[in-house]
Amino acid sequence: QVQLVESGGGLVQPGGSLRLSCTASGIIFNIYAVGWYRQATGKERDLVAKIFADDRITYADSVTGRFTISRDSAKNTVYLQMNNVKPEDTGVYYCAAHRASAYWGQGTQVTVSS
Repeated sequence: QVQLVESGGGLVQPGGSLRLSCTASGIIFNIYAVGWYRQATGKERDLVAKIFADDRITYADSVTGRFTISRDSAKNTVYLQMNNVKPEDTGVYYCAAHRASAYWGQGTQVTVSS
């Protein structure tokens, strides 16, 4: 019943921008903490940004000042605005909703390359 679907990934040049979307069905997003995670090839999956049910936000040090997480409750969607992207931002980006249970999307590929 619960589905999280990521979209917006693709190929972008260094210094460019991209906006990722995560849309949920089967749950009401605004009562969950929702995080964006990144997994590069051969590396572990790491937290990039998280927005909590009370609207507190946290970012990984590597993206602070460049990425912005936000929520549109009316659309049941959480966004990750990625600005001034770097090659090291390349990876599969996943969204996850956390409360008593955890739900994960299938991920969307972001490739930063010249």
